[in-house]
Amino acid sequence: MIEMRLGGLGFDPKNMSPIVLLRDQEERNFLPIWIGMFEAAAIAMELQEFKPPRPMTHDLLTKIVGLFGGTVSRIVMSEIVDNTFYAIIEISGKSGQLLKVDARPSDAIALAVRTGAAIFVSESVMATAKMVNAEKDEEDTRKFKDFIDTINPDDFSKYFDER
Repeated sequence: MIEMRLGGLGFDPKNMSPIVLLRDQEERNFLPIWIGMFEAAAIAMELQEFKPPRPMTHDLLTKIVGLFGGTVSRIVMSEIVDNTFYAIIEISGKSGQLLKVDARPSDAIALAVRTGAAIFVSESVMATAKMVNAEKDEEDTRKFKDFIDTINPDDFSKYFDER
């Protein structure tokens, strides 16, 4: 497993699809994951510390896990099949049990940003996914870093329901 951090959130300039970008600790490997608009908005809301008047789904799930005495210990991007990422949310129960819940990567990341849980990517996903390695491809790395610098969670604010 390779520990990653949320490197940014933005839009793919080619098709304007939302992307979440994970990066390793040394900023040598970057892993882009294309996600849905609503999932991107859920992540952006937390990054902006925007609190809606009513709990959003990820906030509700975080609260329920806590009420049962559990904690989201980590999330894992576990596999990639036909260019589709799969994730697992690992929840530590109060009596020591470990629950592993299948999830979409975007939902798992939305929980991780709310709970501070670590984000891991399996080595097989890193080997299979369309990622950028800074040591192997300086031009792509420069483009990704430029892209990260332009990311602004405010871009997602028009998707927030501010009732």
